[in-house]
Amino acid sequence: MSPAVASLPDRLGGAPDGKRSLRLWLRLLTCSTTIEQRVSQRLRDEFDTTLPRFDMLSALDRAGEDGLTMGEAADRLMVSNGNVTGLAARLKADGLIQPMAGADRRVQRVRLTAAGKTRFAVMAAAHERWIEALFAGLTETEADDLTALLERTKRSLHATTHEELNG
Repeated sequence: MSPAVASLPDRLGGAPDGKRSLRLWLRLLTCSTTIEQRVSQRLRDEFDTTLPRFDMLSALDRAGEDGLTMGEAADRLMVSNGNVTGLAARLKADGLIQPMAGADRRVQRVRLTAAGKTRFAVMAAAHERWIEALFAGLTETEADDLTALLERTKRSLHATTHEELNG
C-alpha cells in the first residue's frame, strides 16, 4: 500500500495472516455493498426506480431488438424467473418494455419500447457518471490493476470445486 493511501480500520482486530482471505472477502463485500447502496439511492432519488428495474432495462438494452425470454433475463440478472416476471410486469405497465410474438406461447419474450430505450439511455448516462465518481480515488493504472486482479479472482472462484469447499 502506498504511503498516500490511508489505511482503513481492521475490524478483525489485526487477525493473523491465516485470516488474509477472510479480510479480503470482507473488504470486497464492503466495497460491493457500498457501491450498490449508493447507486440504488441515486436511482431512487433521481429516477424513482430501483436497481433491479435498471438492471432489467440494461439487460434488454444489450439484447437489442431480439429481446430476451424471461429465462434468459433471469440468467443474466442471476435471479429467479419469478423475480423477472414481476419486474417485467411492472416495466410493461410503465410502458418501458413490450411483449414479442413468438412461436411458443409458453415462452414470453420482451424487449424495450421506444420510451424504454430513451429512459434507459438517460439512466445509463447518469449511472456511468456515478460509477466514475465512486472510483475517482483510483488512478488509471490502479483501476487497471484491480480489474486484472478481480478477473483472476473470478477465474479462481469458477475453478473451485464443491469438494474443495467441503475439504
